[in-house]
Amino acid sequence: MQIVLIGAGRLATNLGHTLLGAGHEIVCVNSRTMKSAKALADRIGGIPVDRAEDVPMEADAYIIAVKDSVLADVIPAVVKGREHQVFMHTAGSMPMSMFQGMARHYGVFYPMQSFSKERPVDFAEIPTFIEANDEKAMEVIRRLAESITERVYELSSDDRQYLHLAAVFACNFVNHCYAMAAEVLEQHGMDFSVMLPLIDETARKVHQLHPLDAQTGPAVRYDENVIRHQVQLLQNQPFMKDLYERLSLNIHRKAKNV
Repeated sequence: MQIVLIGAGRLATNLGHTLLGAGHEIVCVNSRTMKSAKALADRIGGIPVDRAEDVPMEADAYIIAVKDSVLADVIPAVVKGREHQVFMHTAGSMPMSMFQGMARHYGVFYPMQSFSKERPVDFAEIPTFIEANDEKAMEVIRRLAESITERVYELSSDDRQYLHLAAVFACNFVNHCYAMAAEVLEQHGMDFSVMLPLIDETARKVHQLHPLDAQTGPAVRYDENVIRHQVQLLQNQPFMKDLYERLSLNIHRKAKNV
């Protein structure tokens, strides 16, 4: 397929490389700045542009991979004059209806993964959730998804918002806990790398056990001596202390109900 890629950030970069490797042609990369558009286009092909009006008028698919906060501004600018083309956005928390009243054929292409420009990911392992407003859009979106992964699932916007919420807990919040652990260690002259075997084993464990069954630690049995002592260690860090106490209570509450 001939693809126009709107965006040049982390997801756009990973997706562009993967689509190119799957045999698709990137005909244009549009970004807010010419510098970022050119940097990606130099690697995956296509003409770099920094204005919506310069995006090609025809292509098989227009993939909009930008920040959620600018999606409402980007969509009308890109769709204008191209209303009969097939458009899709990649946002987990934004509804398909953002295209309504502007494009005729549209949908969502949401690969559920955390992306960075520096670390390539294997899309074959990434569950990708798709949605479309009509058969034409679904055919294009499904063909794109199935060209890079076998893990393709149809999911409505209503359900996808809960999927994205779950992903925030499983990824973003967990990573923030890593950052807090690193802060505690670094304040006392220890390196975060000592946590890696523990983190890896915890992640491996939930491949086989439900997270509730895999939960360990003082909060499960609500060991008040340990918890009280660790709360004291956090007296000078009130936000972290509050989070520790709330998480401990919730872990214990969930454990009692198992």
